Amino acid sequence: MNWLFDFFGDPATWSGPDGIPARLLEHLEFAGLSLLLATLIALPLGLLIGHTGRGAVLVVFAANAARALPTLGLLVLIVLLMGVGTILPVLIPLVALAVPPILVNTYEGIRGVDPELRDAAYGMGLKGGQVLGRVLVPVALPLILLGLRLAAIQVVATATVAAYVGLGGLGRFIIDGLATKNFPSTIGGAVLVALLALLVQLGFTLVQRVTVSPGVSERQTIR
Repeated sequence: MNWLFDFFGDPATWSGPDGIPARLLEHLEFAGLSLLLATLIALPLGLLIGHTGRGAVLVVFAANAARALPTLGLLVLIVLLMGVGTILPVLIPLVALAVPPILVNTYEGIRGVDPELRDAAYGMGLKGGQVLGRVLVPVALPLILLGLRLAAIQVVATATVAAYVGLGGLGRFIIDGLATKNFPSTIGGAVLVALLALLVQLGFTLVQRVTVSPGVSERQTIR
């Protein structure tokens, strides 16, 4: 506990380009951009594949890739090829990490909707896109949000690897602390990353309570 007090109680920890606010903004930039790009890629694909049933092999590939992806190795390889002039070397492996849970959960959510609901929607005269937007997505929303939440937490935790190649983020406290045997910095950085991940978890929980209809929530609970 004394190490935490030493870290968070030091005024220098809260100011300058190496302070907590600056490193937190860098970390949020890595994580936020990565999650946004992954969502723009995976969410439409998941909706399309889930709705049409075509391309399911891509979902299987993504699920397997999520287990096998060596994020740090991919980061180092990209840095060796591209250098560290931009944040692109960090974004690529983080996007690759975030795409599978979003894609898989979106697909499973859409495919898991009761076929009777689909038939009823078509029977009411709705077209394919209308069925997807008005019926399937609202019912599948809990699983879609779960995929986004899993991706966000993984990205927030894994963005610390940016520090391995000299970039910023909260990982600097951990990596630099280990290199200089500054254990208060190492532990403090780990605590900051854990707290940020918890805040992301809480944020998605609140979003789900606001966006998911009570009827869908009760249906998921009964299942």
